[in-house]
Parts: sequence; structure tokens; C-alpha cells
Amino acid sequence: MESELFGHVRGAFTGANENKKGLIEAANGGTAFFDEIGDLPLDLQVKLLRLLQEREYRAVGSLQRQKVDIRVIAATHRDLEREVERATFRQDLFYRLNVIKIRMPPLRERKEDIPLLVERFLARTGERYSVTAEAMEMLQRHDWPGNVRELQNAVERMVALARGPLLMAEDLPSSIHNSWRSDLHQLAAAVSRTPGSHGVAVSQPRPILPLHEVEKRAIIEALEQTKGDRGVAAALLGIGRTTLYRKLKDYRLTSVD
Repeated sequence: MESELFGHVRGAFTGANENKKGLIEAANGGTAFFDEIGDLPLDLQVKLLRLLQEREYRAVGSLQRQKVDIRVIAATHRDLEREVERATFRQDLFYRLNVIKIRMPPLRERKEDIPLLVERFLARTGERYSVTAEAMEMLQRHDWPGNVRELQNAVERMVALARGPLLMAEDLPSSIHNSWRSDLHQLAAAVSRTPGSHGVAVSQPRPILPLHEVEKRAIIEALEQTKGDRGVAAALLGIGRTTLYRKLKDYRLTSVD
């Protein structure tokens, strides 16, 4: 890691066959972003502190110090003040870094960002995908303990499982389905405890359908919407015409049209 940050000179260690420029040198005149700074080992914390104090560093294996002019931005999911108390993060480095503090609210506190984030993640695939209203509602009800990375993972999973351009609730990870059921159960319990709530109907979570049943229903719906036009139905489902014919035979749906 030290070599990645500060570079090294030829012969500094086994495998160092040539001089290598480090990320700090590459950032000279610009900005160095340290993600998850709280995970930096103590020995490298010392070297980073020296860099911030003296605005100079030394490449691994070199005796020559080099001046550098950089701005440092650091991010962390840890409570660095608590880490200082635990002696896992240097207090002097903490005060050097903590000049301007910006708190990024967790995703559960800014759920209005979820549709925009989903749109951005889907745009990266290069394909035209869309999320059903039910799936989006479930995404916005989830608490996202893993924040944006968890959301990105969920979207990538939906795309991987999708049979066509429409991403459905059935494609969501089990953790989101469990969260959805928990919310519904809590709502049902709250309604049952409310005075005068007798006879109030509370929706229950839908049973999880097997993938083959989801696929079968999607094919039937596509054929109904296209009035039996298999070519258009295949395009809607995101599969080839030959694949659609095979699935019609597998599911014995030849009489749909």
C-alpha cells in the first residue's frame, strides 16, 4: 500500500524492477481522495500525517524527499472520534483531516434519491430497463443498511435475473422481500391495536412465485397484450422468437394465440 501511495525506486524490494510513480505524485497540483480512511493501518497513518504536515514524502527505497501540493478529501463509514478513543486512529491525523466536515446522510434518510440512483445504475448497463411500480415501492421501503452499494447490488441482481426489459419485484434480493414482509406485519399489528380498527382489511405479503411460474405468466401477458403476435411478444420479453417458441412448447401454451 505504501508503494501504491508514494511510489518506489528500482531495487527497493523484490520485484521492483523499475521506478514507479505513486498516487500522491500523480495527484500533485490536484486532489487526492482517500476512501475509507478509517481502515488505514497505523504505520501508514504516520506517513500520511507527515505528508499533510510537511507537504513532502519519500518513495519506498529512496532517500530523497519530494515536495507535493495536493488537497486531501477523506471519506469513512466509521466514527473516527470513537476510533481515536480506541487508539485505532491517530488523534493528530484526525485533527489534520477534520478541517471541513461533511456528513452524508445514509440512504434510509434520503429515500427520495432512490429512483434517481436506480436510473443511473440502469443507464450503466447500456440497455433499456425499467422497474415496475411494485418493485420501486419495495426498494423505497427498504432501510438499506449497506447504503448505495447495497442498492447498486440489488439493481445489478435484478438485471441479471430479468427475462426482459421490465424488472419485477420477484427479481429483488430476499433481504428486501423480508424487509417488505416485516413492514406489512408491523402495519397489521399496529392496525389491530388501534381502537375501532375491527374489520379493517390489511394487505398481506404475496407468496413468492417460482421463477418458472413468473416466466410463464410474463409470456401469457405478453401474448395477450400483442394479440398473439409472437414476434412482438418476444421483443417485449427480451428474448428471441425461437426461444419463445421453445418456451411455449415447454409450458404447453401453444393454444394461447
